[in-house]
Amino acid sequence: MRFKVILIDDEPAALEGMQLWIDWEKLGFEICGTCSNGAEGLRSIEELKPDLVVTDVNMPLMDGLEMIGAWQKNGDRKVNFVIVSGYSEFDYARRAMSFGILHYLLKPIDQDEAEKELQTVYQEILHEYERQQISQVASYEETVGLLKKLVTKEPPTQSELTVLERLSGIRETWNLCLVKCDPPVYSQLRETAASLLSDREGIYLIDLEMHCFGIVFGYDPARGQRDESWEILRELSQIYSSYHVFMSVGAGESSLFHLENCYRTAREAIVHNFYDPAYAAIKEYEAVRSCRFQYDYDQIRLIDGIAGAMNLLDVSGFEEAVESAARSFREMEIVPEIVKKIVIHLMYKIMEYLRESDGEQVESLLAKYNLLLSGLSDAVLLLDDLMGHLLNCGRDTIQMMHREQSLKSQGIIQEINEYIRGHYREALTIKRLSEVFYLHPVYLGQLLQRKNGISFNEFVHNLRIEEAVTHLKQNRQKNSEIAEKVGYANYGQFLKQFEKRMGMSPNEFKNRN
Repeated sequence: MRFKVILIDDEPAALEGMQLWIDWEKLGFEICGTCSNGAEGLRSIEELKPDLVVTDVNMPLMDGLEMIGAWQKNGDRKVNFVIVSGYSEFDYARRAMSFGILHYLLKPIDQDEAEKELQTVYQEILHEYERQQISQVASYEETVGLLKKLVTKEPPTQSELTVLERLSGIRETWNLCLVKCDPPVYSQLRETAASLLSDREGIYLIDLEMHCFGIVFGYDPARGQRDESWEILRELSQIYSSYHVFMSVGAGESSLFHLENCYRTAREAIVHNFYDPAYAAIKEYEAVRSCRFQYDYDQIRLIDGIAGAMNLLDVSGFEEAVESAARSFREMEIVPEIVKKIVIHLMYKIMEYLRESDGEQVESLLAKYNLLLSGLSDAVLLLDDLMGHLLNCGRDTIQMMHREQSLKSQGIIQEINEYIRGHYREALTIKRLSEVFYLHPVYLGQLLQRKNGISFNEFVHNLRIEEAVTHLKQNRQKNSEIAEKVGYANYGQFLKQFEKRMGMSPNEFKNRN
């Protein structure tokens, strides 16, 4: 621990000697200023706030003892003094004792004797500092306990009421800033706040509900946002901006005895952080007191839209459904807890698609989102980040299902084509084919298009017309019989498909062959 010291002497050589001959740093002191008389010393003591002043007693304008007396009478803090005097100045030393000054250095200063005396002074200052710290900590903890009683409506004792009345009077207005942190960083961010508020007057940190703490602060409403307490809160907001943190301030009260109302209104305000564009912005109750959340939301439409996109393995459709939902949540100002429950429900529904698959990658993905969902209820999240988790969950699941079905399709496409060749004369549809091979009809249609170069319907029509051509060349059956034989229940459809592929009617084809 290092303490600040001011040296005062009207003789430049003596002043320089004290600086050079004594190892102040080794003794635990840091010279913060030097002066040449008592009047100048008074000004420096007020400005530099030293822990120790070493002063000559016999100086012009104002001697050392006059300076000490003036400070002890009008000064705003305790300062330790050591006087410097000669053997012939015993009267000065005797007068110094009347001021409570117990330490002095004799001129000419002996280095060893001076350092021994200053070591004693250092220990006295250190003990006094530690005693004050213990007293301050005890007082601070007592105050925090009383403030928490006010917040939780626990009735204080008569003696506690007296303390609270005295405390309430040191500031014109009181309020509470509520800070809600993401559970993994709560301890770290609470400690950051505690360090920032340390040794500040009229501002206190109290622990509240799970992963929340409050900052009770007094301020001068005439200064408004320029008040020191507000500046501290803004500084904390900037420090927290890169973390998942919500902050809010309740309605100001003229007395600490209404602190519970500050807390209640801060809780009302903090919920509105959910729709903010960034974390740690301080939400003031006065700015949102007239805002009302809505509780009703058409979940069915959202669920149907997302389920439809998942069934079709349609990433863009899924993204559009999620983005549309985010817009409607924001525009309607749906209660954040309802939004969170809807999103968690949707993520569990999406993961059901994964559970129908298999493989190491599927297990890894399930583990990832199970871990995320286990902490999502308590997580501090903006709407955009919450919807981001939903988007990622859907994208990852669709991509995984695409890969899975792609692997399956590589070995099955030949089998599917063989099945079509064996059943094209029947009323074969893509839906029927999907049921046989346990593939989604849209995915199956895309797969056949990619592998065969033509659509499922075109492939079936080609096979039917190809067989029809063989029958027409033999010229043993009527055109309508051939149409029915190759799979057409409607002759008009057969005629249309034949002309499309052969460039002529079935009769023209017969005549030419």
